[in-house]
Amino acid sequence: MKKDIKSERYTGMYEAILTLETLEECVKFFTDLCSITELKAMEQRYQVAEMLEKGMIYNDILKETGASSATISRVNRSLRYGDGGYEVVFGRLKEKKEQE
Repeated sequence: MKKDIKSERYTGMYEAILTLETLEECVKFFTDLCSITELKAMEQRYQVAEMLEKGMIYNDILKETGASSATISRVNRSLRYGDGGYEVVFGRLKEKKEQE
């Protein structure tokens, strides 16, 4: 993340997210916080990220998710050149799955 953007961010929301303990709490919080359209867009971007991480190609992702090629490209850029947020989450989910 660019330093100038980071310094301007209000971190209260992110701190609030870190207090959530269950999937149900997380769903309730984001349902209250976001519109249905915003939630669907974020869920779609995350689904696209998962598929790109698995090595799927754009056309298959487009068919399965309905995401535009611009969205797929944007998510791919974040995966490759972003701050590593997806990498952290995917790594932790993999570790969690291996421990089960």
